[in-house]
Amino acid sequence: MNKFGSLCPTLKATDILGDKWTLLILRELFMGAHRYNNFQNALPRISPTVLSNRLKTMEKNGLIIHKKDLGKNRGNYYLTQSGKELAPIMDQLARWGLRWARDQLCDIDIDAGTFMWDFHRTLRIESLPDGQHVFCVILSDQPDATKWWMIAKSDSVDLCNEDPGYDVSMYITCTLRSLAEVWMGEKSLAAYADREIKFNGAGYLRKNVMSWFPLSRYVDVQAVSS
Repeated sequence: MNKFGSLCPTLKATDILGDKWTLLILRELFMGAHRYNNFQNALPRISPTVLSNRLKTMEKNGLIIHKKDLGKNRGNYYLTQSGKELAPIMDQLARWGLRWARDQLCDIDIDAGTFMWDFHRTLRIESLPDGQHVFCVILSDQPDATKWWMIAKSDSVDLCNEDPGYDVSMYITCTLRSLAEVWMGEKSLAAYADREIKFNGAGYLRKNVMSWFPLSRYVDVQAVSS
């Protein structure tokens, strides 16, 4: 039986990019992820099988290359020129979603692990004094008041959901929804401070919360009024 295709480039691009996991993996690559475990940490809902299959398909389609460690199957993933050219498309997709589909987002769309991965990457370490600063985020509406630790240094921020054993510089107690609303620019931090979002810690951090508190890179994108 003959198979009829299409010469439409839009359709072909959709065939390559139309899967949600492919788009999310691309987003992580643009955010600096290179290792397999980077994708697992950022996308906790993706199964190892699906992740491996998507990476192989993306490599086959010329979006990424896999540079393996010497003598091993694992290694780093990098965007090709083809993949890099998707940067403005990915940016506009995010902006479009915030402008036109923001009201369709609900609590079920917020996974604590996925959100905290985004949240910790936007901690403004350039506004922190030199040295190590440990932030403990207590999500009061999650099972057993889920805790996450952000360990900030002058050039990096690490995230973990097990106590790293360091002295905590600042405790942030809040619901996942309230934290997400501030991070996305839905509500101001001032509107929530010391009510839905409570800070307890070092004075030098409390006095300058607005300077270091994580905010989405799209915090200024406004939804279109219905």
